[in-house]
Amino acid sequence: MAVLPIRSPSGRGQDLLNERTVSAMEQPDVVVADGGLSAKVVWQLELIVGFITLALGIVLTLHPSTSLNVIYVFIGILLIIGGIFHFIRALDRDEEHRAWVAIAGLLELVIGVVMIRHLHLTQAVVGLLIGLAWIVQGVVALLAGAMSNVRGSRGWVIFFGIVSLIAGIVVVSVPANSVTALATLLGIWFIVMGLLEVAGGFVLRSRLHKVEG
Repeated sequence: MAVLPIRSPSGRGQDLLNERTVSAMEQPDVVVADGGLSAKVVWQLELIVGFITLALGIVLTLHPSTSLNVIYVFIGILLIIGGIFHFIRALDRDEEHRAWVAIAGLLELVIGVVMIRHLHLTQAVVGLLIGLAWIVQGVVALLAGAMSNVRGSRGWVIFFGIVSLIAGIVVVSVPANSVTALATLLGIWFIVMGLLEVAGGFVLRSRLHKVEG
């Protein structure tokens, strides 16, 4: 078996090799952030998310009732579509539980229509459910704090239970107005988070320019 000698590149081949090496060395480094994305894409995405969150927060803060009504209507439409889909499934003879599927479709259809036709009732029911959930959470926290043997966290658990219980009672007392107030607070929270996202995007952009410069 013949062994062929390996020759080092010379002449034009050596020149091409040198040009490729120089061009590769002259290419700028790409700053990569966590997750494998370039830093440029990251700060652009952060700005987009920040502006969207900020816009949602402003709308929710200035028009809480209207925003909630839009959400209720959207959920009602989804429930109606789901009910129609279940009715279509119930018509299939191969469906094993046609009766239960039809009942589920009827419930979704009725709830969806009620949510759209009676928005004030929907808002009151949502507030009532939130208030009851906070009351149950407060009672559970109070019982857990009373039965706890850890002195350090016991006080905080009892305090959290009292606050949750009081908040739940207030929300249950005036459910519709409480949901509107909660929507306003949520809008303010969105505004703060949006501003932080936008500020973080500009800071990342400034650092990227310093690295590239």
